[in-house]
Amino acid sequence: MSDTAREQILNADTSMGAVTLRVGDLETMSDYYSRAFAMEPLEERSRNREVHRVLGRGTTPLVRLIHTPDLPGVDPRQAGLFHTAFLFETPGSLAATVYRAAQDPRSIFIGSSDHLVSEAFYFTDPEGNGVELYTDRDRSTWIHDGEQIRMATEYLDPNAYLQGHLDQAILDAGPALPGAVGHVHLQVGDIQTARAFYVDALGFEATQGSYPGALFASAGGYHHHIAMNTWNSRGSGPRAASLGLGDVAVTVPTVADLQSLTARLTARSIPFAGDGRSVTVADPWGTQVTVALPDFSTDELIAR
Repeated sequence: MSDTAREQILNADTSMGAVTLRVGDLETMSDYYSRAFAMEPLEERSRNREVHRVLGRGTTPLVRLIHTPDLPGVDPRQAGLFHTAFLFETPGSLAATVYRAAQDPRSIFIGSSDHLVSEAFYFTDPEGNGVELYTDRDRSTWIHDGEQIRMATEYLDPNAYLQGHLDQAILDAGPALPGAVGHVHLQVGDIQTARAFYVDALGFEATQGSYPGALFASAGGYHHHIAMNTWNSRGSGPRAASLGLGDVAVTVPTVADLQSLTARLTARSIPFAGDGRSVTVADPWGTQVTVALPDFSTDELIAR
């Protein structure tokens, strides 16, 4: 790949960071993410009337909750969040988290699927935000159809999965086991508009476009770091202020990656804010995306 072509895509070592959710009941949502997904509070700060709380595993932030109780609730027909997908390293760690989530009466279990590249379980949190818990199959098993990665939605028996992988020692380990935000799946109003922003401008590479009303994209050949669909939100415009999705965070390894991003945004006359260590830009539906260096700290995440 030429240097010019490389400047048009995100670095192969790009990853996703903590997702921001605006919540109506901070204590209920904090307790839910702690109990259901084995997360623990990492940082908290008050900004004017808002309380910002970051939860995660170890030192890895996974979700930032902003207490904004005066906003209307999540509208599933608007552009915004389809789900946040938390990635676990092993089937045992996934099974333990799924078991915790299923035991919490506040969880709504949506289903489970074998996607060929991954195995996934889906829940809805108490305020209507989608959550995916998943683990990847080994990359050597992924099937490529040209430039696309083959994915499917096949039945995955949740009870059989738990029986095969649940281990008491892993369950007891809880937040001591690692986790990460593997990908973020968004609801958008139009796929081509979403492609122009997330692929052409931000620099993700499309990996799967054969699903009707959906597009999957990634950096570095991953199956997807970002997904977009119009299944509930076709034709929607910019989202009114509401509970639910706030910011999407993306981590890139070098300052040069930020410079290439700002060049792409400038060439397309897309406004952005940058401080040399991060770039923040709004997608066509008002969702803020912050692309930052790895040392962009939890404290700075709260201070945004």
